[in-house]
Amino acid sequence: MTTPAQLPRPLEELTAFLQSLGTEDVEHTGGDFLHHLQAVHDLLLQHGAPPHVAAAGLFHSIYGTEGFQEFSLPLSQRPQVRDLIGPEAELLAWANCVMDRQTLDQAVDAALTGACEHLPLRERETNTPIELTRPQLIDLAQVHLFDWLEQVHRSPFGWSYRRQAYKQMAHLTNHATLYTQTFSQEPPPSPSATPARTAQGSRRTEMAIWDRA
Repeated sequence: MTTPAQLPRPLEELTAFLQSLGTEDVEHTGGDFLHHLQAVHDLLLQHGAPPHVAAAGLFHSIYGTEGFQEFSLPLSQRPQVRDLIGPEAELLAWANCVMDRQTLDQAVDAALTGACEHLPLRERETNTPIELTRPQLIDLAQVHLFDWLEQVHRSPFGWSYRRQAYKQMAHLTNHATLYTQTFSQEPPPSPSATPARTAQGSRRTEMAIWDRA
């Protein structure tokens, strides 16, 4: 792994903590959960993310997400995670885990149109607003985007999942070139293949099939 600067704790300590939780034994898109977390972290660093964003990438699914519940650290352990990666990174990781992803898409659209006074991000279980500044939203969108870019080529959900939403995140975070480069690797459709679902597809089916995130 690439070594970041200025993390609250050494990267080796963060990795050892994740290993102690059994993340290497959790399946994730054809590999294991720990290596996915590490790969998202490294991809963020390779593209200039600041240390707190890269650290959030390393812990981006630590509490479980909208569809990935194969691993879920209790929220009661947020103080421990905050101590390990710092409050800025932990806030991003927490928001990525608890948010209703549809409201993230709406918040990104709002930010792109300049409507920063109303960023409609909400927790999916309680519908409670998640109060973020515009810079924090950009950081969150970057973590969420890079999570997908790291795994899209092997995800069972397919390349078309929330494609427009991720494209919007790429524009908001100034990673449109990386988005284009990644999606240029999409294989041509097989003549006999079933068309991939789009972002307008059944939300129930989305949650059942995907979200190894």
